[in-house]
Amino acid sequence: MESKTFERDVSIGSVALDCGVTLEDVVQRVTCYGEPRADFANVVLVNHALTGSSHVADWWRGIIGPGKLLDTDRLAVIGINNLGSCYGSTGPSSLGPSGRPYGAAFPVVSVADIVRAQSLALRGLGITHLAAVAGGSLGGMQALQWALEPSRCVDHAIVIGAYDYLAPMAIALNYVARQAIRTSKTPEDGIALARKIAMLTYKSDALFAARFGRKADRAGGDPKRSLDDRFDVEGYLDYQGRIFAARMDTDAYVRQTRAMDLFDVREVPLPAIPPRFTFVGISSDWLFLPQYIREAAQRYAREGADSVYLEMHSNHGHDAFLAEPESLSAILAPRLAPLYDALRSASPPWTGAARLAP
Repeated sequence: MESKTFERDVSIGSVALDCGVTLEDVVQRVTCYGEPRADFANVVLVNHALTGSSHVADWWRGIIGPGKLLDTDRLAVIGINNLGSCYGSTGPSSLGPSGRPYGAAFPVVSVADIVRAQSLALRGLGITHLAAVAGGSLGGMQALQWALEPSRCVDHAIVIGAYDYLAPMAIALNYVARQAIRTSKTPEDGIALARKIAMLTYKSDALFAARFGRKADRAGGDPKRSLDDRFDVEGYLDYQGRIFAARMDTDAYVRQTRAMDLFDVREVPLPAIPPRFTFVGISSDWLFLPQYIREAAQRYAREGADSVYLEMHSNHGHDAFLAEPESLSAILAPRLAPLYDALRSASPPWTGAARLAP
């Protein structure tokens, strides 16, 4: 069976933000892979990380698709571009009330704001329940925020490479990246430098040693002879910065990193009937330390939730949830098995499926 894909923009009206500003005429870019069942028992929302989009099957292709961990022949997998991002949903590049792009005037958004906008979009599509919400990094923060909503419309939160707040070191690293943007001569130079800084936090010493060592840049040159010539790892960072500058809006990057900084749900109580929690740490991740993720999982377990901690053993660092889909699938498959078992029962097709069509 080949799963169907729908994409559309959903107008959700005004959204009151945690910063005190109300955004008008907000749009959410929604992509759906597969068909929802009448009882929504197969609907899974996948939240993207800092620079992702609603095209979740593109940037997580090892996880989402026919026959994969999130099997789109059996599940309806939905992606929504974050509020304040730059891939279809309302953000700094959108036209504001003045008729010009918001740009730097776009307000501060929180993870709770992002989830609030997603909820309004799903409600507008007639979707009132989610079998699971999953995401890594900033996407994992959103998954956890969804799970703590008092409406209790989520059965299972899969939180990967994230925990229940952002530690001061990670806030500091985000700040340095934003300062690179603010102090550079051009926006392109600034966002490229910010990306280079961020790439260092997404990888590990072991990965860089194995991949680059102390080799000279594969594009040529000899760093022993010229300060303008590069080591291979320097060439890699320059390449990452260059391609990122071509696709990412600077003001969106600033707002998405600030949303991460603001995230702290340690004082938010569990719903009366809590969902299941699956937390995944990465052994070599020094941006989202696995010990903090384990502590979050244990805290929710002490409060009575079905909450477990799993760990990916990888030298890829924070990026392992993207770089090693087979390993991630292997540890998550047992936690998703009950969902697939429950879906074996028959259910009529969802009569509102046409609402997802463009």
